[in-house]
Amino acid sequence: MKKPITFTTAFIPLAFFFSVLIYGLFVQPVILKQGMLPLEVLILMAISFSSGYLIYLGYSWQTILSHIRKKVGDSIEVILILFAIGVLIGSWIVSGTIPMMIYYGISIISPDWIYLFAFLVCILFSLLTGTSWGSAGTIGIVMMGIAQVYDADLCITAGAIVGGSFFGDKMSPLSDTTNVAALATDVPLFDHIRSMVYTTGPAAILAGLMYTFLSPVFSGEEIAVLTAQPENIKATLSALDGIFHFHVLLLIPMGIVIWGAMTKKPIVLTLLGSAWIAMVLGLVFQNFALSDIIASFNKGFSVSMAQGYEGDPGLLQILNRGGLYNLIEGIVSCFLIFAFIGTLDVIDAIDHVLKNLMRTIKTRRLAVVSALSSTLVTNLTTSNQYATSFIIGETFRRKFDHLKINRKVLSRSIEDAGTMMENLAPWTPSGIFMASTLGVSVMEYAPYQFLSLINIVIAYFFAVTGIACFYNSEMEED
Repeated sequence: MKKPITFTTAFIPLAFFFSVLIYGLFVQPVILKQGMLPLEVLILMAISFSSGYLIYLGYSWQTILSHIRKKVGDSIEVILILFAIGVLIGSWIVSGTIPMMIYYGISIISPDWIYLFAFLVCILFSLLTGTSWGSAGTIGIVMMGIAQVYDADLCITAGAIVGGSFFGDKMSPLSDTTNVAALATDVPLFDHIRSMVYTTGPAAILAGLMYTFLSPVFSGEEIAVLTAQPENIKATLSALDGIFHFHVLLLIPMGIVIWGAMTKKPIVLTLLGSAWIAMVLGLVFQNFALSDIIASFNKGFSVSMAQGYEGDPGLLQILNRGGLYNLIEGIVSCFLIFAFIGTLDVIDAIDHVLKNLMRTIKTRRLAVVSALSSTLVTNLTTSNQYATSFIIGETFRRKFDHLKINRKVLSRSIEDAGTMMENLAPWTPSGIFMASTLGVSVMEYAPYQFLSLINIVIAYFFAVTGIACFYNSEMEED
């Protein structure tokens, strides 16, 4: 006989999940100084506890398994995107697309503005495409390569790349999460975007100022030396020029990604199409054998593929990456987190917790604060911004109407605490993707991902003070 589901019953598996994550990812490495525990093992512990707990509540293993199977099935597109990005990186390197952009980037970008430039370039690319993953997985890789050549701080660079990438993911009318948040709250798209300007606009300006402050990591003498291209940079440029043949047509793969994003083509097919075109360009312009090009799709590019290159392979280690298996750790983590979410769905744990929360909301201030907090917890638990948007939108919009708060504050809150924050958690698909793609862990780049950190502070400040909450503006009623 199944036991009744109460707030406490629903909260227990969630509490265990966050407890093991806090211990393994924070207490163990930061307080006990014993090293971070593997994320995959922590999630597996949560799955085991949640499954055992559900059996205790009276649910059969077959029931639990059916929910896990359904939720893992929902993650197929995410997993395919991770595979496709790995292939894309390998193909763009072997074709010469990424090496060419690194080559000219080193020649153009001043090292004393590297962090700010990484932030701004990713903002522009993500606004054009509406995708944070595509921005980080393409132009972000280029910026990491340039930063590595200049011996800049890769953690700060990664933070700037992630922040810039998610700016467009949130603010671009082409972004899927932006459209979903507006749809879930029944708010016109551009009303939703204009509302987000109040929180994300100041956050972007402050983040840019902080990257400007951090960027001059070199002394005046060092800048002069770097500008004059010392031996290591000259050697790197020479190696790139010696191995690859550059041509303007090598920009076609990037153009395909931008075109696909702007025209809303299926992202997996767009990424793979770009990769296949890059393969053809590699055969036309580079001196690699077909077997090497195919190998770069499978296991990633390696400088050893360049026959006749007699220079130091260490100079181009930034290019030894990509391939179908490049993001395999992220794919495993993604599979496990969706399996855990499947166990929560057996008892609708998140829905039960939110319904109990709604009974305590009596004021406008508490409603907006609760919407932000609920979005944050829901997104970090479900690891799915789409689901979060609809769950929070459906749960809170009538409460916002009742308290006469414009729904565009709700749609903005869903993105402030959802879209902008998911990249700061190492177990979400976004966190997994960014860490795997950029080669810097979430815990390392998160302190420097100023856009999201400042954005959430501003969002809560406005919620508490009532600034930009549009209490007296007109809104549609149900």
